Amino acid sequence: MKMKVTAYNPQKGRLETLEALFTEDITTWFDSTRNPNSIRMITDLKDNLLITDNSRNYPVIIYDVTRKSINYSRKKAGKLFKQALSKS
Repeated sequence: MKMKVTAYNPQKGRLETLEALFTEDITTWFDSTRNPNSIRMITDLKDNLLITDNSRNYPVIIYDVTRKSINYSRKKAGKLFKQALSKS
């Protein structure tokens, strides 16, 4: 499914609207949890990564990282997500 997404870009320090494709080939969905800080899904966007958590935060774009480079890990994605938000 292709859709427009508003995501936070920590390198630019602002929100951006982008088109993202969410398919089984480029998206990893994680089991639901009640923890709002838990990562819900990670999606490859060319050579970047879109990380979405369970809260009402915007997804975050991480440059030069892919699902494969973090071993499709929810934990590693969570660390990147937190680092990106702490720099803003």
